[in-house]
Amino acid sequence: MRIMLRWLPLFLFAALCGHAEAQSFGVCHGYGCTFQTRVGLTPADRSRIASIMAGGRASPAAERAALRRAVEVFERRSVAVIGVIDRPKMDFGKGREKGQMDCVDESTNTDHFLRYLQGAGLLHHHRVVRRDSRGSFIDGRYPHFTAVLKDDSGTSWAVDSWYEPGGGPPDVMLLSEWHRRGYGGQR
Repeated sequence: MRIMLRWLPLFLFAALCGHAEAQSFGVCHGYGCTFQTRVGLTPADRSRIASIMAGGRASPAAERAALRRAVEVFERRSVAVIGVIDRPKMDFGKGREKGQMDCVDESTNTDHFLRYLQGAGLLHHHRVVRRDSRGSFIDGRYPHFTAVLKDDSGTSWAVDSWYEPGGGPPDVMLLSEWHRRGYGGQR
């Protein structure tokens, strides 16, 4: 009985707070996830994100529009904690610079955030699937990665925040369209 009582406060804390890991992220930066900074969502962040996502319940298109705004909130929180506003895209040869992100960092961070939304029950028309990539140098494109969602109809969507500075709106587009882009570093 004494052992059970000793664990009761921990059990109650976990039950009241939910999954602490789901509200805290190891945010990658420095290119290729060289650095990871722990970023926690505040209660105000979580409330704002839930409110934004509630506005997307009407349809898959509305949910994707809400996702763009929610990713912006997450990224603004991340750059505030890291202390550096990520420049759009990446500068070749600037790896290992605190706060700067390549597409590996961006797609990893976005994927983790989308999985948080899914785990929190805030996605109603989409589910998170494995990240995807395009480009291979041979085809004239630099390799590039994105987070991916699949809607209820089975259509895949890219969620790509690499083209904007930290906190800017990500591209949310058909994955098939995203695959056709990217020549010369262009969207």
